[in-house]
Amino acid sequence: MRQLVGIQYLRAAAATGVVIYHAAQRAGTRFTVGEAGVDLFFVLSGFLMIAITSPETRATTFMMDRIKRIAPTYWVATTVFLAGILLGLFPQARVDVAHIIASYLFIPYQAAEGSATLPLLVPGWTLNFEMFFYVLFALTLLGPRVWQLPVLTVLLAMVCAIGALAVAPGALLAFYSQPILLEFVAGAWLGWYWKRHGAPVGGPAVVALAAVLYVGAWWTDSDRLRPLTYGIPALLLLAGVLQLEHREGGLPYVPALKLLGDASYSIYLWHTMILAVVVKAARIVGLPIAPTIVLCVAASLIGGIVAYRTIEKPINVLLKRRKSRLGVPIPGM
Repeated sequence: MRQLVGIQYLRAAAATGVVIYHAAQRAGTRFTVGEAGVDLFFVLSGFLMIAITSPETRATTFMMDRIKRIAPTYWVATTVFLAGILLGLFPQARVDVAHIIASYLFIPYQAAEGSATLPLLVPGWTLNFEMFFYVLFALTLLGPRVWQLPVLTVLLAMVCAIGALAVAPGALLAFYSQPILLEFVAGAWLGWYWKRHGAPVGGPAVVALAAVLYVGAWWTDSDRLRPLTYGIPALLLLAGVLQLEHREGGLPYVPALKLLGDASYSIYLWHTMILAVVVKAARIVGLPIAPTIVLCVAASLIGGIVAYRTIEKPINVLLKRRKSRLGVPIPGM
């Protein structure tokens, strides 16, 4: 079956958006809507977990596949960052042994009261959500498949409700009960529809609507309403792209976009380290904000592609993990 290149294009857009968001932030300005790339990754992840599994998929096999796909590359990036800290290359970073262990195990860690539950390598906070979703998804594979998505939906809705109603939730409950988790479920339901009924209708119009909603989200409090302001446009964007893929001839094959999509996981993992170096160099030479952002984005994308080809891809080949089902490549996110 023809590969759904649109999925890779969306992964490229998600990774690039996050890079621009952080590049602008470090350069002293804002590109708030760029953080919506994370929400697009989550919707894509929910969709793809349904797309690549079948009634024969075993929970243990699924979970081991996910760990082998996500963990090794992340551990390499985390180790490099940790080495940089120990060598004094990132003087603002503060860690302790418990923080390091928690980071490698995908466990949210709060160093002190009121501090953020961020891993050593900051982009890894989304992987903590990913792994939590994978665990719940694997559990639903143990029961009748007809109940899989309803059970998964109820589980995540209950966790979010408990966190919202708790008077003083601990760090773990506060982290794992964030409504952003519902974006996984939204993507999963779209995957269910796609496998049974094919692509939704209204491709170009739906994509245009998603773009309008993204523009509107620029002026919205995304922290409190994120599943609505960023999650809904992400879902619509994916639905529109699936419909465009369904048309005769599908979407055109653009090698550069396909490469960025393939490398999106590495781009996401390595970009904050690259940004730290580039921004520091730009400040030393007195580079203005706009050229700094352009340089940061270019360096992050190129660096991510290099990391993909030299680290991520060889690891995947070694573990024999580059395979696909239903023509959809198994993603890193």
